[in-house]
Amino acid sequence: MTQQLKPDTSTAEAGLVEEWLTPKDICRELQIPEQTFYQWRVKHLGPKAHRIGRHLRISRTDFNEWIASTEDHFA
Repeated sequence: MTQQLKPDTSTAEAGLVEEWLTPKDICRELQIPEQTFYQWRVKHLGPKAHRIGRHLRISRTDFNEWIASTEDHFA
């Protein structure tokens, strides 16, 4: 007999569910071509990304931290 586990709703109830973005989401938000995003990945300049199966995802937290780190103080 297999045991069925209840999903852990404690983090969802606490509002701690991580939002995951696709490369297309990132490109739409930054108004850049997808090619630019993938060039940044090759050069290790973009936000941290996670491979989940065949899919590339970026956590909203990592994206926001990356954006904050790219702030140009001379602009």
